[in-house]
Amino acid sequence: MNHKTIKNPLFMVFTIYIFYYLLHILEYFVLRTDQTWVGEAIIHKLLGIIIMAIIACKLRISKNEIGFKNGKHLLYILLGLAFGLGVFFIAYGAEFLLSLNNGNFKSFELYVSAYAIDSNIGNRTELIFFLICIIGNVVNVIMEEGNFRGLFLRILETKYSFLKSTVISAILFGFWHVAGPIRNYVDGRQSLKGMIITSLFMLVVSALVGLKFTMLTKITGSLYMSMSDHFVNNTIVNILHVVTNTGADELMTVRVSIAQTVSFLLVLIWYFMWSRQNATYNEKQTGYRESCSYN
Repeated sequence: MNHKTIKNPLFMVFTIYIFYYLLHILEYFVLRTDQTWVGEAIIHKLLGIIIMAIIACKLRISKNEIGFKNGKHLLYILLGLAFGLGVFFIAYGAEFLLSLNNGNFKSFELYVSAYAIDSNIGNRTELIFFLICIIGNVVNVIMEEGNFRGLFLRILETKYSFLKSTVISAILFGFWHVAGPIRNYVDGRQSLKGMIITSLFMLVVSALVGLKFTMLTKITGSLYMSMSDHFVNNTIVNILHVVTNTGADELMTVRVSIAQTVSFLLVLIWYFMWSRQNATYNEKQTGYRESCSYN
């Protein structure tokens, strides 16, 4: 496709990101939709999808180039769901064993809550709240994957290498997730020290998760596996809870850390294997063409 010329892709991406972040802050600190019965900060995500589509249209970037490709999308969605559920099975299992060893485990429970890195808040068991949670997280992954692993990368790669573009996108994705801890501090729910530690944790973990999602997108050639894995990451901690004699989800940080570490390492190994296989194939193709040219 004949793209519109982008003179300064980094400035363009940063400008779009700042605009998204202003919407993000508005909803988190003013509207606070996630603290209402909706339970999700969904307004800026919907706007982000609309804005993404408008910008892509203006730059003449197709939905296929962003990563919303037809073809094996159902397969990759199922693979992403299976992969996400698999690593969280390991993480929940580890949390269960830790709680059991401490003589503190009570039960696993299904209910919808508002997610926080140190705990989960709320206890909603009506079907409507499960549906809202699912819909909200679908909107979330379309917006975040479509922009961070789709639009932003396509813009950045007009000037920078895939590696540089990936690192820039991952850093932006990391900072995207520090608004929550900052709000907790502003609301008096967290100390300054706690806010700093949690923000750094979220920054590093989210950046690494962003790298993982980008590798999945590169390997599969579309956004669908990263979107479905992202969906599991966000949804399962909102609906499946580890209840102990002293509370619920007390080892949330441990669970998330185990899941994301295992997930990142597996995708990293897969990416290196895929890169090596791809490089070998390209070498063979080059050798074949040179041989045909010589003959």
